[in-house]
Amino acid sequence: MADLNDGGLQIPPPIFLDMEGEVLELTDNFIKTRFPVKERYQNPFGYMQGGMVVAAMDNTIGPLSFTVAPPNVTTQLNISYIRPVTPDMAYIFVEATVKEKTRKMVFIEARALSPEGKVLSIAQATHQVL
Repeated sequence: MADLNDGGLQIPPPIFLDMEGEVLELTDNFIKTRFPVKERYQNPFGYMQGGMVVAAMDNTIGPLSFTVAPPNVTTQLNISYIRPVTPDMAYIFVEATVKEKTRKMVFIEARALSPEGKVLSIAQATHQVL
């Protein structure tokens, strides 16, 4: 990842490290990450809680946004849950792609995937360049 730790920024952020995220692939407009599915992330049904799924997605989208337009902030993040993250999944993968970049905005789409490649959730993010 790009070293953006000057000016008080920590890339990747501490929460990425706390969730044991791994960057598997990074190009100019694409990132693929992997996050373990932990028992402590479970909701009452035994599935990965939606907030933790979106945290994994946000922890993928954010670092990608900083590679194309540092510094920026998220102004909108929408997520749709398609399938649950079940306890038998060791990991989820998140793929994010920059769809559009203007002088002041960055638009990113992301997908959380099961180990078999099934789509678990999709997200759209809007970031404002500072």
